Amino acid sequence: MRQDFRPYPELDRLLQKAVPISLDHASRVVVFSDLHLGDGGRNDEFLHNSSLFETVLEQHYLARRCGLVLNGDIEELMKFSCGSIEKAWERLYDLFRRFAGEASFWKIYGNHDLGLLDEEGYQLAPWLVESLAFRFGTDTILLFHGHQASPFLREPCSIIARSLFYLLRYIAKPAGIRNYSVSYKSRKRYVIEKAAYEFSNRAGIISIIGHTHRPLFESLSKVDALNYRIEELCRAYPAAGQDRRSCIEDEIGHLKDELDACYRKGFRKSLRSGRYGNITIPSIFNSGCAIGKRGMTAIEIEDGMIRLVYWHNGRIEGKKREKSGGMEELGSSGYFRMVLNEDRLDYVFSRIRLLARSHGKPVGKIAGEFNSCPTFT
Repeated sequence: MRQDFRPYPELDRLLQKAVPISLDHASRVVVFSDLHLGDGGRNDEFLHNSSLFETVLEQHYLARRCGLVLNGDIEELMKFSCGSIEKAWERLYDLFRRFAGEASFWKIYGNHDLGLLDEEGYQLAPWLVESLAFRFGTDTILLFHGHQASPFLREPCSIIARSLFYLLRYIAKPAGIRNYSVSYKSRKRYVIEKAAYEFSNRAGIISIIGHTHRPLFESLSKVDALNYRIEELCRAYPAAGQDRRSCIEDEIGHLKDELDACYRKGFRKSLRSGRYGNITIPSIFNSGCAIGKRGMTAIEIEDGMIRLVYWHNGRIEGKKREKSGGMEELGSSGYFRMVLNEDRLDYVFSRIRLLARSHGKPVGKIAGEFNSCPTFT
């Protein structure tokens, strides 16, 4: 298998300087990114999902004492002042502090909230970091926002990056010049994800990012994910009862329709096996964003499992509703949780160790041991 040895010094720095946290099989963690909090007005992208987010955070994750990681671009400081954001979402900031006191809490900064580094009196400053390194046994999960993998923003604390932030915030925005987010540019998303993927394979780690707003699980292309799910259902079919068999048959039918649609309408990169190469190494995950039209996505780590989940208001398309046999309502809130994909962390790391190798040797340097670090519970 061809390996790419291009250096990623900024990502190496993030790994070496990351705040170390221990995970075990009893740990519960949820990762959200890209809230883009505004001033609560009509131009605030977070507003339409605010009730969903606060309800889920308080009634599901805090109630179960899950740790919370906010993985960048939480405040939209390119459009709004920090003071106006904190005033509009005072209750939400109180909720974040409750996680710090009752469970665990960390806040990673991204490119849209980079200005927090210069903000005096910011109320979440004690928990503000650039990257985290979860230690699961001898393996490492690196959490960072993702803009550092861009060829233009690989040094987020540099004079150039800060100058770009303030140029957009104080000159481009008042002048009405639109700032096109990377989340809307397919090519830019692919370049950033591929850089994080290659770095993670070389380091022998899992990376969890945000930034591109595109949920990812195990680096899978859509075609890969559909094929793997069909194979999983086929293996479960012989041992299933009659009712479960009927559900499996229906779900496979919908998956085949989606697969056919991919080949009718898909781009070449989305159709090949392995999104970023000839073989899929499950080294990159993306929590997506909290400002989707109908809901929000998140990454959960619990009981040695890693999951991509989707929270929504129940008003989803018919096919998705029919496929979502695991869709559960949060009490009587009217909000629902769907598990889009899940796997065991030990299996994921085994695949990384076996697949991210060149001639029998690990590719690159695996993160060093943490002598002592707090446990994320």
